[in-house]
Amino acid sequence: MFISAATLLGATLGTVSGAITLCGLSLLCRNCKKGQLEREDDTEPEKAKASILHTLTQFSVQKSTEPIQPQTSLKFPKIYKPKPCATSPEVISYNSKPSVISPTPCVTDQSSGFSSSSTVLHPKLHFSVCLHSESRELHITIIEAEHVCVEAGSEGYVSGCVTVHGERKLSQTAVRKLASRVHWGEGLVFALPTACVSAGTEGMDGEVALTLHSCDRFSRNTTLGNMRFKLADVGMMADADCSVDLQLPKQMEVTSSMGELLLSLSYLPAANRLGVVVMKARGLQSDKLKDNIDLSVKLTLKHQSATLKKKHTRRVKHKINAVWNEMMMLALPRELLPRSSLQLEVLNQATPTNHLPLGCCLLGLQASGTGLQHWQQMLENPRKQTAMWHLLHA
Repeated sequence: MFISAATLLGATLGTVSGAITLCGLSLLCRNCKKGQLEREDDTEPEKAKASILHTLTQFSVQKSTEPIQPQTSLKFPKIYKPKPCATSPEVISYNSKPSVISPTPCVTDQSSGFSSSSTVLHPKLHFSVCLHSESRELHITIIEAEHVCVEAGSEGYVSGCVTVHGERKLSQTAVRKLASRVHWGEGLVFALPTACVSAGTEGMDGEVALTLHSCDRFSRNTTLGNMRFKLADVGMMADADCSVDLQLPKQMEVTSSMGELLLSLSYLPAANRLGVVVMKARGLQSDKLKDNIDLSVKLTLKHQSATLKKKHTRRVKHKINAVWNEMMMLALPRELLPRSSLQLEVLNQATPTNHLPLGCCLLGLQASGTGLQHWQQMLENPRKQTAMWHLLHA
């Protein structure tokens, strides 16, 4: 029992002594840290004072009455210029000042009073001529045309006409898209009479005409230029490429300025129907329209002098270049086509009861000009739409 009490007393004293030791060590560490912080606080004011003084001396401002000149801190980049590869005097020195090029003066023809730059370029045609005596044929090869001035998208061709003893032989090239320079490379062949060939080139009596045409999508042809030469000159021109400036056509005076009407025709043989599309009008006389514009087209189908059918298009108001695009089907047997005709008349309804005629046109085998040509194209191309402009007359 005495032994257990001694043991318990020893353990208690050991625990108390350990606790006292730990408390002493913690107090000692806390005192050391407090002393270190106090020494640091004593040194910081000196450093702060030194930094403030240094800043004041660095940013000291002095007053001055002298004007301050701004100084550029950027430098212009250096430009590396290419060195000339040749020592010819034509090479321009980059260090020298640029030379001024004076424009070349326009040379003026004093006799005509027009400058050379304003002269009109005539279309030029390149062709070659060859006479084959054995086959009694004249071959003309159309090579190309130059200096052709037309609207964009126009097409054209070259036609040839040989006249011998009042007899005419016609031929033409294919239709091509026109530009400033057009290449054909096609030949025109004309059969000549035996008497004409046997007489020799110098004794041939006849004339050759070559004409350059332009045509639009509605088969309206315009002559751009033509040239003529005698058959007697074929011997001099043989086996050589000829280049000739075409003569510009004279401005044809229009006998009637009533306007134009665009039509499209087609014939359906199986149904015995004539299709007429009244498309549009242009160039109508504005003085007859006055203030009220109310346009329509009247169609009259006739067989000889008998009227078979009459129809009217719808009315278009307030448009002098009216557009209808209206199709009409007319019953017409095929056997009546040769002696039938179609008359179209443009009317303006000035008042509800007054229809003022502005012009008319006639189509058929009895007509002339575009009226005859359009009707023939319709007969030669059944079931196909063919469009063409027609001049209106009183």
